[in-house]
Amino acid sequence: MPGKSSREDRNEGSMDRAKGRMKEAGGALTGDKDKKAEGRSDQRKGKAKDKKAAAKDLLK
Repeated sequence: MPGKSSREDRNEGSMDRAKGRMKEAGGALTGDKDKKAEGRSDQRKGKAKDKKAAAKDLLK
C-alpha cells in the first residue's frame, strides 16, 4: 500500500495549522496555557507536514 501523496500531506498540514491557531487563540482567551501550547504544537506539526510534502514533490 503506497504512502500518502504530497497533496494529502499538504492538506493535513493546513488542517493541523488551522486547528492549532484555533486552540492557541482559545487558550489565550481563557488563560489556558496548556491549550495555548497544544495549539502551537499542532501548528508545528502542520508545518512539518508541509515540508514533507515539499520534499516529496522534489523527489518526483
